[in-house]
Amino acid sequence: MLVIALVVLVAGLLVSALADSVGLLIVGRLIQGVGGAVFPLSFGIIRDEFPPKRVPAGIAMVSSVLGIGGGLGIALAGPIVDHLSYHWIFWIPAIAVGLCAVGLVLFVPESPIRTQGRVDVGGALLLAGWLSALLIGVTEGGDWGWTSGGILALFAASAFLAASWVALERRVAEPLVDMRMLRLRTVWTTNLCGVLFGFGMLGLWVLVPQFVSTPTSSGYGFGATVTEAGLFMLPSAGTMLLFGMLSGRLSRTVGSRLPLLLGSGVSVVSFALLAFAHSSQTVVYVANAITGAGIGLAWASMANLIVGAVPPEQTGVATGMNTLMRTVGGAIGAQVTAAVVASRVGSSGIPDETGFTIGFAICSAALLVTALAGLLVPAPPRRALAALPLSGSSASAPR
Repeated sequence: MLVIALVVLVAGLLVSALADSVGLLIVGRLIQGVGGAVFPLSFGIIRDEFPPKRVPAGIAMVSSVLGIGGGLGIALAGPIVDHLSYHWIFWIPAIAVGLCAVGLVLFVPESPIRTQGRVDVGGALLLAGWLSALLIGVTEGGDWGWTSGGILALFAASAFLAASWVALERRVAEPLVDMRMLRLRTVWTTNLCGVLFGFGMLGLWVLVPQFVSTPTSSGYGFGATVTEAGLFMLPSAGTMLLFGMLSGRLSRTVGSRLPLLLGSGVSVVSFALLAFAHSSQTVVYVANAITGAGIGLAWASMANLIVGAVPPEQTGVATGMNTLMRTVGGAIGAQVTAAVVASRVGSSGIPDETGFTIGFAICSAALLVTALAGLLVPAPPRRALAALPLSGSSASAPR
């Protein structure tokens, strides 16, 4: 399945690389969405193949790479467009992903764990339906008007389809997502943290590049070019990797709740710096480095918490749902902060500094709430820490 996901991802990248219109580019991006399966599948392979004590570190490494890839993508986009063309934003990853697929076939063994079952097509369609309606409504709310008929209809449709999805999943013999799994305390509390953390973290990729690119004539921006704005993001990529690996070690020794709390806590500090001390480029670089540390700690710990709470055959679905919750939270956070900044645009067309201050403060508050929600996550018993990824897998979780 991972090979198939990578091949389809390459196909989507090629469509986008060859696109000569916005419509075709969107089609390519739609196909690339299959790449979202890469990380849940990777977590499943790690759990199948690694010794139990190495699972937290392996999952932490993969989680860190996810954040690093996003950060490097932003940093490298400017130089690629400046010296090549936008088509190479898709050609380069297409080549890299193609090589990954070949390496996967050659070096990664097939998973030993198999379970019989059928694809829950109805559940998949309803899940896609309510998520699409929700995300379109959140994305377009600022342009259409939050109280417009179209936005209210999308939110109503999302609520109806979500209720129908839950009802169907509770009734079918082999559901796409086991509702009993979502009721496990570790799972639902970690997913709650995922939504809140995603809400706060999108400020790093949405607000910071816009803030540093604001002309110096505004009195607060740095007038950074696209390439220079990307350079502001590089410190976060480095600290993500370092602290992601640290998160894996902490998960094995003291449990995954502590790095989740630490990651949320340091991220509160980083966005507080951006909110109230953003007059210096050095402060922005430092804040981004701290934010990367928070992402590395928290993302890896959430994946390990989920993996430790569910049986092996539910690893992919459970970790995929947590990634989905971060995406939903990020979409909402991006729109809320963007709306705050846009509501304070002056006659010159440049956002007022107050808008960015409030936006960064909102992100900091959301991450503080994440830390508080993290206290709801049950701490693992000391005797289970040595085998955390497998503890409770078959005894306490539904199959």
